[in-house]
Amino acid sequence: MGSTGSIGTQTLQIVDQFPNRFRVLALTAGKNLDLLKQQVARYEPSYAVVAEESDAEQMQRWYPSLKVLCGREGLEAVAALEEADLIVMGILGFAALAPTLAAVRAGKDVALANKESIITAGSLLQKEIAHSKGRCIPVDSEHNALYQLLQGRNREEIRSLVLTASGGPLLRQPHLPLDEVTPEIAVKHPNWSMGPKISVDSATLMNKGLELVEAHILFDFPAKDIEVWIHPQSLVHGALCFKDNSYIAQFNKPDMRCSIGYAMAYPERLEAVIPALSLKDMAQLEFLEPDEVRFPALRLAREALASGPSHLVALNALNEIAVHAFLGKKLLFSGIPRLIERGLDLHASVPILSIEDVFTVDSQSRALGQSLLP
Repeated sequence: MGSTGSIGTQTLQIVDQFPNRFRVLALTAGKNLDLLKQQVARYEPSYAVVAEESDAEQMQRWYPSLKVLCGREGLEAVAALEEADLIVMGILGFAALAPTLAAVRAGKDVALANKESIITAGSLLQKEIAHSKGRCIPVDSEHNALYQLLQGRNREEIRSLVLTASGGPLLRQPHLPLDEVTPEIAVKHPNWSMGPKISVDSATLMNKGLELVEAHILFDFPAKDIEVWIHPQSLVHGALCFKDNSYIAQFNKPDMRCSIGYAMAYPERLEAVIPALSLKDMAQLEFLEPDEVRFPALRLAREALASGPSHLVALNALNEIAVHAFLGKKLLFSGIPRLIERGLDLHASVPILSIEDVFTVDSQSRALGQSLLP
């Protein structure tokens, strides 16, 4: 799901590396028909899903034997295919929520690389997972690391979870005025190959704010017991602090194929998915406290979490609106957290009891975010 994006293309690299282990049943994409066309030719899936009906008709003309679907209904249909063993959810943003729920309800194992589904509908998703025959394994490197570290652990022994953040492209530019940060600067992530939206989230530290919320929901730890440290080398991806104040950590080279491969093969491990990390590569590791004055996103995420589920839906929607406007050069970089904070101040908390409630709050929050744009 999301085969033409960063997670999708790296997933297919693993399929190439282990052709006897995996077979592609379905590919879904947004509007990148050129790349999707190449992928269909290479992997010969039975199904494909695109965003628009006109694109679906075009794909069907190109590949008459392929079953081509479109839109949200198409995504939900392939997410729940009876013959599917594993759904790799690499769709960006809020659009992944409905197909993720469809996959979980169908009892599928889900390798989940989409944090927005967890943040906006965490309680709903957790209820579905509790009743599902399948597993939901996080693919984000930090949550994947914590998932691995928590296997077989006694929760009573653990004092806190540790999330690491690279600090993004602005860490080494502390004197650069935030008003002067351009999209070109913000998307140049020093360590990871990611899409523009996530790269901007890394630059604002909103990515880590969202991941803090995600860790709280996934692992049921209080927000106060989740530490966030800036770690520029991106080698340590997560750690546990035990009650005796000793630590255990998970580390590997910054390559998303490691956590994607772990989720794809779980509970087994694949052979040499990424290059080995030598301990001499760990000779100089830095851990710094986040600057929450210059980058208030972490504070905003904690406040939204404390305010209730509908504030989390609003947080995600407002952030997507603000980042999209920034990438389109309609909003200053410094305006991203200001717009989010203003929108959260105006949001009136409502109960989130169903997916329809999530969609309603999301739609209202996006409209509010648009109204706050300069």
